[in-house]
Amino acid sequence: MSSIAADYQPVRVEAELDEPLSRWLWAVKWLLLVPHHIMLTALGIGFLLATALAFPVIFFTGRYPRLLFGFTSGVLRWAWRVAYYSYGALATDRYPPFTLRAVPDYPARLYIDRPEHLPRGPGLLLSRLRAFPELLILVLVGLAFRLVWWIGGLSAILTLVALMILIFSSPAATLLWTGHYPRRQFRSLLAFDRWVIQVLAYLFFLTDALPPLRPERTGRRTGRLWNRFHRRPPRRHTPVVSAR
Repeated sequence: MSSIAADYQPVRVEAELDEPLSRWLWAVKWLLLVPHHIMLTALGIGFLLATALAFPVIFFTGRYPRLLFGFTSGVLRWAWRVAYYSYGALATDRYPPFTLRAVPDYPARLYIDRPEHLPRGPGLLLSRLRAFPELLILVLVGLAFRLVWWIGGLSAILTLVALMILIFSSPAATLLWTGHYPRRQFRSLLAFDRWVIQVLAYLFFLTDALPPLRPERTGRRTGRLWNRFHRRPPRRHTPVVSAR
């Protein structure tokens, strides 16, 4: 078994490669997850409403209401389990539970520390400008998918080509032919998934710690401008990444 534990302390994304995995179950997971997709649609609306309710409280007090924080962080936790089971990772065949609470024995886990203090007033919005490079990357990815739609007649061909490339380069292809999950892809997918979750948590005020611009980036960038927009609070002791 291989495991990856996030070293990004305020938003801890943990995952374990839950082998053995079925060679064919990945092909029908989209159908098995229909109930989850229905629930997550409703929860996503609730997530936006809860964020809207929490915003004025954070704006004036610098504190995220505990009840609303428990709900919004729980929605991200639920979505992470579903993504890990499905095509965000395909790294477990254990059906994700229907709960906002943490499930310590599930292979995908998410823990977010409720921040004691957040910026208040205009500083709350200005602080989110630090995430502009990360947000720009997410927007460009979305526009790329939208471009395929705008192309019109070629969209079906391009979508088919992209789908074939995705299938034959994803862990699903390796599972189908060998029955084993490729370890290198596991690390890469988990690094990207963790980065996306951390960026979302920052943008929606669940944390005031901005992740590095590149997933799993180590080291420090020099320069006053970089340090000004990517200043982070001191880190506590972090768990060790382990893989076997």
